[in-house]
Amino acid sequence: MPEIHEIRVPDLGDYADVPVIEISVEAGQAIARDQTLLMVESDKATLDIPSPVAGRLVEMLVGLGDTVSAGTLIARVAADQPADTPPVPVPAPAPAAPITTERSGIDCDVLVIGAGPGGYSAAFRAADLGQRVILVERNATLGGVCLNVGCIPSKALLHVAAVTEEAQRLAAHGVSFGAPAIDLEKLRTFKAGTVRRLTDGLTQMARQRKVTVIRGTARFTGPKTAAVALHDGVTRDLAFTRAIVAAGSSPVALPMLPEDPRIVNSTGALELPCVPGRLLVIGGGIIGLEMATVYSALGARVDVVERLPNLLEGVDRDLVAIWTKRNAHRFERLLTGTEVTSAMADPKGIAVTLSGEAQATTYDLVLQAAGRRPNGAALGLEAAGVSVENGFVSVDAQMRTNVPHIFAIGDLVGQPMLAHKAVHQGHVAAEVAAGHRAGFDAAVIPSVAYTDPEIAWVGLTETAAKAAGRVVEVARFPWAASGRAIANGADYGLTKLLFEAGTKRVVGGAIVGPSAGDLIGEVALAIEMGADATDIGRTIHPHPTLGETVGLAAEAALGLCTDLPPAAQRAR
Repeated sequence: MPEIHEIRVPDLGDYADVPVIEISVEAGQAIARDQTLLMVESDKATLDIPSPVAGRLVEMLVGLGDTVSAGTLIARVAADQPADTPPVPVPAPAPAAPITTERSGIDCDVLVIGAGPGGYSAAFRAADLGQRVILVERNATLGGVCLNVGCIPSKALLHVAAVTEEAQRLAAHGVSFGAPAIDLEKLRTFKAGTVRRLTDGLTQMARQRKVTVIRGTARFTGPKTAAVALHDGVTRDLAFTRAIVAAGSSPVALPMLPEDPRIVNSTGALELPCVPGRLLVIGGGIIGLEMATVYSALGARVDVVERLPNLLEGVDRDLVAIWTKRNAHRFERLLTGTEVTSAMADPKGIAVTLSGEAQATTYDLVLQAAGRRPNGAALGLEAAGVSVENGFVSVDAQMRTNVPHIFAIGDLVGQPMLAHKAVHQGHVAAEVAAGHRAGFDAAVIPSVAYTDPEIAWVGLTETAAKAAGRVVEVARFPWAASGRAIANGADYGLTKLLFEAGTKRVVGGAIVGPSAGDLIGEVALAIEMGADATDIGRTIHPHPTLGETVGLAAEAALGLCTDLPPAAQRAR
């Protein structure tokens, strides 16, 4: 006799009493494991409720318009075999609709591998252009590293860290709060809820666009074929007309570090396993310093070690100097030009020896943030004839690989490994794949370190200009002359613009201070539009704002800034 399995609504996170808006099966119907039984709708997104077992539906216990919450009994299924584990308590991606074969056995017009920001943007754009799209994602939810275990959860935690420390700083202005009480479980819930709102939205948009989502790991088996290893162990073969590869990158694992749960990469650090007494961050780039900011705000004593001569290599030293001074309280040690020579795990922690030091230091948690490597070597691209070198794939301005019907975008095609770059490249690849004329010709790609304070830069840096022997005019506007910055306690900040000598066209810019990442977009737009100092300086910016420091820096370049002493301005 088949086992009768009761199916209940899984954890819905913050949602409760949500209405049933669609029932996908009926009594007596054979159903597959993970097949959608019904759909509910919260105030933010629609969620699929899948079956954790395969079998035959005995009865559906809810109807359209009924409300359900986590634990509500919704159906009984005569299972083909006993259920092994409960369903993963996350919304399932858009269900895999039957794939048509109306075009000589071709399963889709465009196969997209990887559902990160670049991949889902490519898939959605291709669908908007009338293409039949299959999107393959190896993880349970759409969004890739960025939305699930990268930029979005890290920004949620950085927001908490910034508010916590801002509240502490208010004591100097006459407003005092008690010492912060850290509830890690609630903090994890807040972070997970932030992620879920976004991934739920992607699931809904995939359904609205009729993008078929397949959960599994894809490998090319030929120029126009791929095999997807599904999560249930079955392999599904696909034939496509064109493909867009957006498989992203993975953290670099340092060979001298042992296998130990107290040694984590950025994904592990974002899980907030604990608040360590002592934390070592290996890598003084954006990821390392962002996570160091979070853990420091939570109460950890933090050391940072960077093998290169400088933190945030590639960022102008004057901005890094401001950042370092502002963070003097945060770190016990900031060590540059230093490497980890050995590490051993023992019951007391991870004993780490650094170059130039005779004795090891023991840490409760070690974060390896020494960079990322592309996933190009894991896709079987050689079977499709695509050239791969050290995991990277070369592409032209249309994002085509050496095989014209296969495109690659994002981290796979080289630095910078940034989500916003991947999104724009995904749009280009989708448009070209659909037969439209398009090209990736971005003049600049902005970068942001979401630390406290933020550092943002775009285009040519002063350091790079000097190294290349390029003559530029540099204009600086110190935030000590900004009324809004002074009122906000951010008078340490700086806005810097670089102008091409002669034409005074802006070719670069950098900002350090609160909301620098929000402000740098104006500089990026100015470079793309070929704006000069007059265009920016004569544009009326609202006062008092931090954004007006961009206009005031341009005025300083023209010698017109009345907010700075004459000697502080460049002669017109």
